[in-house]
Amino acid sequence: MHFDNYGGEAARLAAELANLTGPPAPDDLEPLLAAHGIVRRRLTAAQAEDLWAWSRSLAVCFGRQGLEERCEAVNSLLAEASSAPRISLHDGRPHLHYSAPGSDAAAHIRAVTAAGLAYVVCSAAPERLGRCARATCGLAFVDTSRNGRRTYCSVRCANNDAVARHRARSGRQG
Repeated sequence: MHFDNYGGEAARLAAELANLTGPPAPDDLEPLLAAHGIVRRRLTAAQAEDLWAWSRSLAVCFGRQGLEERCEAVNSLLAEASSAPRISLHDGRPHLHYSAPGSDAAAHIRAVTAAGLAYVVCSAAPERLGRCARATCGLAFVDTSRNGRRTYCSVRCANNDAVARHRARSGRQG
C-alpha cells in the first residue's frame, strides 16, 4: 500500500520513535529524523527528552487492540500535539503542514507523528499499526503490504520465527 509523505512516512517515524529503547541524545535522533523527511531536525537535549516521553505515548498506538481503544489513543496524541494544520505552498504545490510556522522542532515532530497515525487509522486500516509477532521482538511497524496482513516487523523476524517453529516441530517428532 502506498502512503503519502505526510501520512505513512510520519506514521513510520512514529513507529521508529516508539521502538526507541532509551532516552536518545539529540545527535542520535538526527539521522532518524532525516530518514523520514523531517527538515528541522537539530534538537536540544530538552527537546530530545521531550521526544523520548512522546515516544512512550506513541508506543501504545501499535499492536493488537480494539478500534475504539486505538482511536482513543490516537485522539489523545492529537489533543496533546494540538496544532492547527495549514496548507503550505513552500515547494510550489499545496500540501498540509501539521504544525504552526515557527513551532519548535519537537512540537513539529509531535504534531506530524500524531497526524500520521491518524492518517493510517482513517485512510488505510487501524490494524496496519502493528507489533512484530516474534515473541522475542515486539517492535512497532506500519504495515505497508498490499493485503494488510503483515505480522512481523521485518523479513528477518519472519524467517527466524519460521525456523524456530520448524525446529520445535522437528524436535518433537524425533
